[in-house]
Amino acid sequence: MNFKHLASTLVLTALAVGSPGAAVAADALKVAVVDTQRAVADTEDGLRARATMKKLFESKQQELGRKEQELLKQRDDLEKQMRVMSKEAFQKREEDFRRQTIELQAMLETYNKEIFKKQKELTDPIVERVMGNIKRLASQEGYDLIVDRAGAPFFRSDLDLTDKVIRLSNGGSAGGKEKDREEKPKGGIDKPKVP
Repeated sequence: MNFKHLASTLVLTALAVGSPGAAVAADALKVAVVDTQRAVADTEDGLRARATMKKLFESKQQELGRKEQELLKQRDDLEKQMRVMSKEAFQKREEDFRRQTIELQAMLETYNKEIFKKQKELTDPIVERVMGNIKRLASQEGYDLIVDRAGAPFFRSDLDLTDKVIRLSNGGSAGGKEKDREEKPKGGIDKPKVP
């Protein structure tokens, strides 16, 4: 069990036990939720990083696609000429085809490593900034616990601080109007969304 689930379980266990001390402690606990993945992706830097990664991926994909098409054409030609070629000539071309196939697989592996490295290089600083802003927000607003949305099977929508974290990460303040967020009654429970 990871830390996120453990913290949620401890709070829920304290509430379920029903002991007076546990209920008082749980009532005094100020909890919030942040979708850290969205907070990273939806910052201005995160959007730029995503656009950069998309361009890089597409260029690598096009290059791999061209190589793959060349190999498919070579394979088709090899199959067509198999009966008219000498055994030695066929074996030589077949060996060349295998070598190029192995090279393509190595190229794919290299590209995957390059893409992973570039993504890490672009997103690590954003993740650090977002996490710092989550801690800053917790300190400023007196939160005892901020849980990642992925580790919270249920929460009230008014506990979600993701938009505030994004604004902070974009250089804004934690307060302000939330244009993109629909108004929900405070203290109300969201109804489940039907797909």
